[in-house]
Amino acid sequence: MKLQTLYKLLFIAIVVVFASCVDTLDKVGFSIQPENDRVSVGTETLNLSSRTVQVDSVFSRTKYPILGEYIDPVFGTIRSDYVGEFYYPESQVFKDGAQIDSVRLTVSYTSIIGDSLAPMELEVYKVIEELPRNKDYTNFDPRTKSDMSAPLGTQLFTGRNNTYRTETYYSGNIPQTVRIYEIHTMLPKSIGQSFLDEYRKPNRGALKNTDTFRDFFPGLYITTNFGNSTILNINLTSLSVFYNYLDPKGSSTKQDTIRSSEFRLNITPEVTQVNHIQNNNDQLLEPNDRGTFVKSPAGVNTEITFPISEIYSDLSNRSLNQARLVVYALPEANQDETVKLTPPDHLLLVNKDSLQSFFENRRLADNVTSFYASFNNETYSYNFGNIAAMINYYKRQNNEAFDLTYYLVPVDITFTTTGGSYYSQGTTAATAIYNQMKPSAAMLESNPEKLKLDIIYSSF
Repeated sequence: MKLQTLYKLLFIAIVVVFASCVDTLDKVGFSIQPENDRVSVGTETLNLSSRTVQVDSVFSRTKYPILGEYIDPVFGTIRSDYVGEFYYPESQVFKDGAQIDSVRLTVSYTSIIGDSLAPMELEVYKVIEELPRNKDYTNFDPRTKSDMSAPLGTQLFTGRNNTYRTETYYSGNIPQTVRIYEIHTMLPKSIGQSFLDEYRKPNRGALKNTDTFRDFFPGLYITTNFGNSTILNINLTSLSVFYNYLDPKGSSTKQDTIRSSEFRLNITPEVTQVNHIQNNNDQLLEPNDRGTFVKSPAGVNTEITFPISEIYSDLSNRSLNQARLVVYALPEANQDETVKLTPPDHLLLVNKDSLQSFFENRRLADNVTSFYASFNNETYSYNFGNIAAMINYYKRQNNEAFDLTYYLVPVDITFTTTGGSYYSQGTTAATAIYNQMKPSAAMLESNPEKLKLDIIYSSF
């Protein structure tokens, strides 16, 4: 038999066998599955309702407070100042023979909102009573714990005309240079002298550790006394005590030398720092048919009602597989892009009844009863993805029809990357969620055609 003929016969045999297999496999499954057990899939749309709600205060323990006052033509007024304790590291020391030269408060920031050239004045007051524990809410008034008879120091400033320094960090292998602005305010030399006198006592006196130092020096209250065009996003607040000391035979020629040094303390996450926020949100609370609002800091939230009672009977004999939620923002075309408040970077979807405990207990979004979404500038929306787990969770908790009331809250999220290497970017996850202190605001779409859940059921 010729080789070409053999190839043709082999090809025909393979085709016949394959066709037989396909014919058989096509019916596998249906032939062993009872007719009544077949899966059916259905879709439904659940329209949601929303409204704007005023919040009295929010849990304000934050890494990055804000300072200043800003009037937005659409979203109203924000005024903020803050109070904080200083962390005392045991490694911080005074050199032998120290003599105080000066004391300076430094407020550092990298970004502002508003008019960068508008003049403002910073004021610093001494805190005279211990700050409250676990009551870090924005309606706490620092003046009740401070000596308001006279400021310890004042300093005029404008947002972009202050002293600055640059720092470089790496994002991957790409260097990023950031400009850090600083407001320097001179404080009484007596503050530094009191630190030094206490330090010289047996066992360093009250400067033994952070707890004893807190009792000795409860902190500082930082505010502004005029100007309403600028808000600063504060990165760090530092208290520096500059002093000189004699370094015996400290020069290269073994001569006695006068040297300068710094005793420096910072407000850090380990100690209390509270933002005091005042808002005027009246215009946002007026009825309107365009949409609802979210605003930070400590401004307004959007309340969303999920009418689960409308589909409760369906949940008893169907499995809820998907419920997709996308919240759309409405651009404010008439605002000046250089000064307007921008939409929050992230929104948290959290049960109204869990709002307070979520932040006090430093919880993370669990994608069961709470979710977060990041702002997408291209679609101008927040995509929360599939929130079916939320509805299924509360369905298991309830034996009768129910509705759910949730808040949309602007938040600041810390992300941490683990497992990164030269070959892999690693895995990034949210490791901390705070009420957002940075000013932001957005109008959210409330039209039922936009604010809805697209639902997919399955049943047997």
